[in-house]
Amino acid sequence: MGLEGEQAPDFTLPSTAGDEVSLSDRLEEGPAVVVINRGHWCSFCAEQLQTFSEVSYDLWFHENVDVLPVVTDPLPRVTEMRDRYDLEIQLQADPNGEVADQYSGTEQTSHGLTGIAGVYVVDESGTVRYEQVADDPADRTYGNWIRYFIRNDYEDPFGE
Repeated sequence: MGLEGEQAPDFTLPSTAGDEVSLSDRLEEGPAVVVINRGHWCSFCAEQLQTFSEVSYDLWFHENVDVLPVVTDPLPRVTEMRDRYDLEIQLQADPNGEVADQYSGTEQTSHGLTGIAGVYVVDESGTVRYEQVADDPADRTYGNWIRYFIRNDYEDPFGE
């Protein structure tokens, strides 16, 4: 189910900032990066989110890009994850996996329903310009690569 070149599914989710976040509202201001994560317990997810946390201000300040991490857990667990890893970005709670399922999919694991890790760059018109779905939990695209991808007019910064 590839989304690259397609319209990104819209969503509205509760955020660790205390409000609800809508992809369509964020796209009115500029592009967005949707990061689907497996859950609050996932160390690979925490590592990946740390890389997006480090580049999020730069992306917002220079390219007006919002980073929207979606975590398949209830809001209290997602807030705990943000605080535990001292993330500078706000996380969105998708406890039933409805948003994750529209993007990279979900699966049942020993932790219950989890999202399949994925990264999506969505341009201002709502078109998915980049999609990476993890083949295994450690397979990730990191924030710095996405920053260069966006700055390179949505082209692979390394020409591959």
